[in-house]
Amino acid sequence: MYSTSSSLWTKPDSLKEDLQAEANHLGFSLFGLTAPVSPPHLAIFEDWLSAGRHGDMAYLANDRSRYLRADPRRILPTCKSILALGMRYPRPAPFRPGPGSPGRGLVAAYAWGEDYHLVIPPRLAALANRLEKIADRPVAWRSYTDSGPVLEHEYAQLAGLGWIGKNTCLISPCQGSYFVLAELLVDLEIQADRPFVPDRCGSCRRCIQACPTQCILSDRTLDASRCISYQTIENKGVIPLQMRPQIGNWVFGCDVCQQVCPWNRLAVAKNEPLFDPRPGLPEPDLREELHLTQADFSRKFKYSPIKRARRAGYLRNVIVALGNQQDPDSLADLAWMLENEPEPLLRAHAAWAIGEIGGPTAMILLDRACRREDNPSVSGEINLARQQTSSHGSHSGSPAS
Repeated sequence: MYSTSSSLWTKPDSLKEDLQAEANHLGFSLFGLTAPVSPPHLAIFEDWLSAGRHGDMAYLANDRSRYLRADPRRILPTCKSILALGMRYPRPAPFRPGPGSPGRGLVAAYAWGEDYHLVIPPRLAALANRLEKIADRPVAWRSYTDSGPVLEHEYAQLAGLGWIGKNTCLISPCQGSYFVLAELLVDLEIQADRPFVPDRCGSCRRCIQACPTQCILSDRTLDASRCISYQTIENKGVIPLQMRPQIGNWVFGCDVCQQVCPWNRLAVAKNEPLFDPRPGLPEPDLREELHLTQADFSRKFKYSPIKRARRAGYLRNVIVALGNQQDPDSLADLAWMLENEPEPLLRAHAAWAIGEIGGPTAMILLDRACRREDNPSVSGEINLARQQTSSHGSHSGSPAS
């Protein structure tokens, strides 16, 4: 069945069927095979990096990542095949413009349940072990899931899983785009699947038009620094003033470009149960979240992707969402944070949110904070918020409202 001289499996159909059945059993709804070739659109990715559209994600542009990304055999020198896989997560409701549920935030669907970085790697190892049993010999392998120098969407398309949409997501014609992708590089040559060639986005521009920050570019790349997911997860510092209103009530990630995609409305697929929502998600209570201590945060989001934002980043996002909802009932909670929170980043954003709500009560809170605050960056935000409140005039934040 297996020839060590050629390293080619001579019964590819039975091997593929066995591997696909095992992959499906392990929760991978998408499965395909491709050769370890250089990514076809590597030059576009390099141009994207050179243009600085990766924001502060320096790990994407370091010399080691660039070197390894150019050829899978630099990662695994004996690599002869790449298994491209996708694991489904829950599909959120279609996008509806507007402020969303009062007092509630939004979390991207992939982060509702367990962290895929914890769920997927053991299953890739199990699949590699299964391959070794079939081949009846040790198999050298390396695996990744959004964690290494591999252009995942490229290899998924080469393996026939779908096409790369205008929103940069991989879209399966039958199952949509709500997938976490993974790769298993192996030193066993297995007959590759045919690449998925058709571009089924056609003339549709719904994702481009719906993006709140217009970060989707015409060449099927993103300006990452303008993406809500980047700002709420990757950015660990101050969210730019001009972007805060565009974030709406997203507190971790964003699904808008997938929610408006017609292929997701047509998709029928079962998601991995470990990705089902944990309590309090997908729409966390913003005012409750505001009072999470570090211990509370660590306990609540243990094994969750949301831990990636850290407490300061997550609560910063919660504060921005409260400011965008402009609910005067949240003034007391924001004032508590402005007075008691030791993290300057959170006090600064709390001042902004109070200014967005506005009114006489907001001005009293900001004036009081201005006299007390000794951090220059926070003081700057307070003064900007006072100017904003003055320009509002008296409205919903007044004691009579």
